[in-house]
Amino acid sequence: MTESPLIRAENLVKVYRLGQVEVPALRGVSLEIQPGELVSIMGPSGSGKSTLMNLLGCLDRPTSGRYFLEGKEVGGLSDDELAQIRNRKIGFVFQTFNLLPRATALRNVELPLLYGRGDRRRERAEQALRAVGLGDRVHHRPQELSGGQQQRVAIARALVNQPPIILADEPTGNLDSKSGAEVMEVLEHLSRERGITVIFVTHDPYIASRTRRILRLHDGVLLSDEKLEDRSVLEGTL
Repeated sequence: MTESPLIRAENLVKVYRLGQVEVPALRGVSLEIQPGELVSIMGPSGSGKSTLMNLLGCLDRPTSGRYFLEGKEVGGLSDDELAQIRNRKIGFVFQTFNLLPRATALRNVELPLLYGRGDRRRERAEQALRAVGLGDRVHHRPQELSGGQQQRVAIARALVNQPPIILADEPTGNLDSKSGAEVMEVLEHLSRERGITVIFVTHDPYIASRTRRILRLHDGVLLSDEKLEDRSVLEGTL
């Protein structure tokens, strides 16, 4: 029996209006993503990949089309209901780490718990930091951490509410290659061992080569949906 998709998008269209001008960003994108998948969304600048991420992350609403998360259509939900979904169902990791500079790693990771389920806040934040290999850095501030460690704090913050989905927007863009590889290993581990669906938005072929599926966008259209059964073949061509 086929497992129900965690994410299902049907003919998503997004049009931005700039005065009297309409700018189409997505032109009817349909896709399904299963629980635990490791997926990359690729495309050049202006392809619509960031717009698609915003829709999948409930940060924006489509102009038309339908979006289902865990079988529930979210397009008609209120702003407060969408905020609850973002807090409980989706963890976000961005290129810029967005950490509070004067707060410790522990305090930064606790932040999502202030707006949602706040029980056992410290314990849960410490668990999330241990999960990304920073159990010995809980009292360090961002300036006392390397770039890779700061991004791992951001991943722990995304994890702390135990969401089924992590959306990672160019998560290694500000990192050197060694730190970037370490961050990728953390996210791969979370998908493999915890069954978290991890979706990367990237233009980097290296990141895409580490995932199991590549969705390619161009001019707001989904050009291809490629499953990578043997990643070593792809890595050898990059």
